[in-house]
Amino acid sequence: MNKKLPDMKLSFRWYGQDDKVPLKYIAQIPGMNAIVTAVYDVPVGEVWPRESIAKLKREVEAAGLAFEVIESIPVHEDIKMGAPARELYIANYCENIRRVAEAGIKCICYNFMPVFDWTRTETAHVLPDGSTTLAYYEEQVDAVNPLDSESDLTLPGWDASYSRAELRDIVARYQQIDEEKLWENLTYFLKQIIPVAVECGVNMAIHEDDPCFSIFGLPRIITNEKNLDRFLQIVDVPNNGITLCTGSLGCSGDNDVVKMAGKYAAMGRIHFVHMRNVALLPNGFEERAHLSACGTLDMYAIMKALYDNGFNGYIRPDHGRMIWGESGRPGYGLYDRALGATYLNGLWEAIDKQARQL
Repeated sequence: MNKKLPDMKLSFRWYGQDDKVPLKYIAQIPGMNAIVTAVYDVPVGEVWPRESIAKLKREVEAAGLAFEVIESIPVHEDIKMGAPARELYIANYCENIRRVAEAGIKCICYNFMPVFDWTRTETAHVLPDGSTTLAYYEEQVDAVNPLDSESDLTLPGWDASYSRAELRDIVARYQQIDEEKLWENLTYFLKQIIPVAVECGVNMAIHEDDPCFSIFGLPRIITNEKNLDRFLQIVDVPNNGITLCTGSLGCSGDNDVVKMAGKYAAMGRIHFVHMRNVALLPNGFEERAHLSACGTLDMYAIMKALYDNGFNGYIRPDHGRMIWGESGRPGYGLYDRALGATYLNGLWEAIDKQARQL
């Protein structure tokens, strides 16, 4: 076989020194290649100190792992809303791209979700086997109104840096922004940052909205195949790509995740993959173990679509359950994500060996 075979670079999310999962344990996972991390002690919109980036790089590489993926450099709300201050924050964002590139970063994951980075209604839902997981139930979301002072504003995934009054204010401001305006603001942002990414040799990988539908009437646009097509055409260069999050896209039965994996891999526009299985329910979804049989998604078919269409990028086992008595950051324990990594390794090896025999 003369053509270059696809290459999966297995990675693992790590939240720095505050993470209960030490780097030395992550390095013991077979086939583990890279750490996915960020500078977490700098306010959104500010420039990351080179010293902080260098410290992360030293820690990761001392564990024998590659420092090549940042998740994420958050996008300031003023950029998303098109506020006057966005010029400063975009300039700072460009500088952060340059600085992490200097340290060897090849891929930056980010999102353009208004206010809420992700939303779940429970972080420790008990599954029949006794493990706990993240879950989203519509009736629990419907009971919350961010504009109501009497409402319970405690759904997981909400930015804890906002006070109750600030949260109500920023949600109210978004009521004046529809999807087309958000597209306009995203376009303005992309046309300034992507040339910098190209210059620095960095791939920008936008993460789909999580979940991939509107919540509280807020606009959400990175949600489906049609919108991803539109996104990729805004700045039609390879560096402007996506993070294919199977769980985010898979929480809507309207998304054909296998088809999307193959399509965007063939275009060379998937730079990062978050592999997560979910079980679709009539009133929402639950995150499950990575094994296909545990949820709604065909994980084998997704991996094969990536392989068959030449995927060469980073992939990580996404949210895991809490199992075997482990406690820690919901979705980011060691044990279930390590099992997920091993499962993904096994799928990829089998697909690869079969392809080499053809």
